Amino acid sequence: MSKADDILLEITPQVLLKAYACGIFPMAESAEDPALYWIEPERRGIIPLAHFHIPRSLAKIVRQDRFEVRIDSDFSGVIEGCAESAPGRRKTWINDRIRRLYGELFEMGFCHTIEAWRDGRLAGGLYGVKIGAAFFGESMFARDRDASKVALVHLVARLSAGGFQLLDTQFVTDHLRRFGAMEIGRRRYQELLDVALALEADFYWLSEGGVTGEVALQSISQTS
Repeated sequence: MSKADDILLEITPQVLLKAYACGIFPMAESAEDPALYWIEPERRGIIPLAHFHIPRSLAKIVRQDRFEVRIDSDFSGVIEGCAESAPGRRKTWINDRIRRLYGELFEMGFCHTIEAWRDGRLAGGLYGVKIGAAFFGESMFARDRDASKVALVHLVARLSAGGFQLLDTQFVTDHLRRFGAMEIGRRRYQELLDVALALEADFYWLSEGGVTGEVALQSISQTS
C-alpha cells in the first residue's frame, strides 16, 4: 500500500470521483485525525461478479428473508455503523471529512447503501461509490450476526442484474475471500477499471426499494 502526503487542498466530491477513476481513494489514519491520504495499493482487491461464492448456510438465511433489505434509505445510519468499533477493530478510519464527502456523493447519486433491517432497526449494511459500471465498496458493518453478509449478497445481486463489470473491495480480507475475493496487480486493475468506466450500469435495475432474498439469489445464479 502506498500513501501520498496529506491532502492539503480542499477535496470536493468532483475531485473524489476523479480520484476513483484514476484508481486511488482517500483514507484517514483515525476518526480523530482530520487529514486524508491518497491510497493506491500495489495489489487491489476485487470480487469477480461471475464467480461470487455464497456458502450454503448463508443462502438459506438470504432465502428466508430474516432481514428486510432496503436501498439508500439511511446513509447516515450506515456510515455511523461502519464507524463503530467492533471485535478486532478498535478504531475506525472514518473521520468527519469522510462522512461529509461521502454524504455529498450520496446526495448526488454516486454513493449507495445496502441496509439489513430487523424489527425496525438497522442491523447491518454497507456503502460504496458507483461510477459507470464500477462499484467501489467502502465499508460494511454488522450489529446482528450475518447482517453484513446478507447485505453483500444483495449488493452482488444488484450489480449482476444492473450490468456492472467491476466490484472493487480495495483490499482482501479472510472474510471476503470466502465470497471469492481475490487480489490483482495495479496494471490489471486499471485495465478492468477503464473498461468499467467506459460503460454505464443501472444500480436500480432490480428495484429501488429492495428485493426478496429469492430474487437476489436468482439474479446471482443467472450471472455465475
